Amino acid sequence: MYTFIDWILFILLALCVGYLLFYAIASKFYRPRKLSEARILRRFLVLFPAYKEDRVIVSTIRNFLEQEYPKEMYDVLVISDQMQPDTNAALQTLPICLQVADYTNSSKAKALTLAMNVTANESYDVVVIMDADNVTTPNFLAEINRAFESGLHAVQAHRTGKNMNTDIAVLDAISEEINNGFFRSGHNAIGLSAGLAGSGMAFDVHWFRRNVGHLQTSGEDKELEALLLKQRIHIEYLEQLPVYDEKTQKEGIKNQRKRWIAAQYGALRASLPDFPKALIQGNIDYCDKILQWMLPPRLIQLAGVFGFTLLFTAIGLLMSLQSGGYEWYTAIKWWILSAAQVAAMIIPVPGKLLNRKLGKAILQIPTLALAMIANMFRLKGANKKFIHTEHGEE
Repeated sequence: MYTFIDWILFILLALCVGYLLFYAIASKFYRPRKLSEARILRRFLVLFPAYKEDRVIVSTIRNFLEQEYPKEMYDVLVISDQMQPDTNAALQTLPICLQVADYTNSSKAKALTLAMNVTANESYDVVVIMDADNVTTPNFLAEINRAFESGLHAVQAHRTGKNMNTDIAVLDAISEEINNGFFRSGHNAIGLSAGLAGSGMAFDVHWFRRNVGHLQTSGEDKELEALLLKQRIHIEYLEQLPVYDEKTQKEGIKNQRKRWIAAQYGALRASLPDFPKALIQGNIDYCDKILQWMLPPRLIQLAGVFGFTLLFTAIGLLMSLQSGGYEWYTAIKWWILSAAQVAAMIIPVPGKLLNRKLGKAILQIPTLALAMIANMFRLKGANKKFIHTEHGEE
């Protein structure tokens, strides 16, 4: 019985680790698509859903308005949800559109739907979705325009950490880069679609108008992925185009991760019935996405692999002492799996982030892993509301 349980757990976790290691290695072979030079200037609608973002939204919008793209070819629309009158007044002094919303239960999906409704009579080519704390480069819209000139209909920019001022922020930034490797550059490297990150995203506006009504949760990025992949629309990752995202600094990361876990398993429940049909039709992109959503969260997987490695090593040693045999050898495969798990997590991390700050921040991982395991039992309703990112002092 011990051997049976040992092997069942090992095989299940080995499949999870193998999936991540494969894409981690693939990410090292990723080369950004060569974008065409733009022959036409597309008209952009840039959306900033802002829920209680009084501290950062004004400076964010001022930064974005420094785009080198012609001013008459893009409109910025801020959806102000539960922000202070002074914040709204400051926004109204800027050359943007402001839509004030006041939902009982706020969500990004509702904000995006509202934005498309109030612009229904306007003519745009591309819709861009940003977060209220996102900062990017002056050539952002020009590069997105080149991407659509190249025949793309959905793109994800390179979201990366803006702040490294706490251990939690460092871990959050590292996690973002690891996910960029697994689910964006790694997937594009073998011809599959990149995953969406929730902001720094751009879509063909006609497609988005037709599909925005299907968004129901705060896991709207996963709902968008499912819609795109079911319709066989490729998502391209633009690694060369940074979007700097403020990282969670304190205890808020636990609530943030709870919402992400709930969104992942909500997306899995909604998409799993589609798997047989997608497989028969050869929609590998969509099948891969459903398999991806079956994976445990990275920290929980990391804790599981190391936990079982230590457990089965201890059991093997005890059995060896009792029988005089060599049962402890059965734990070797677990140590190999642990090494593979570490390799999968390290390979996608940019060299500049492998520093002392990371070494210090790693000490927070056991506490975060335990918190995430506890969150698995408190997911009800977690993917229905906005999650407000904590912001440090400016």
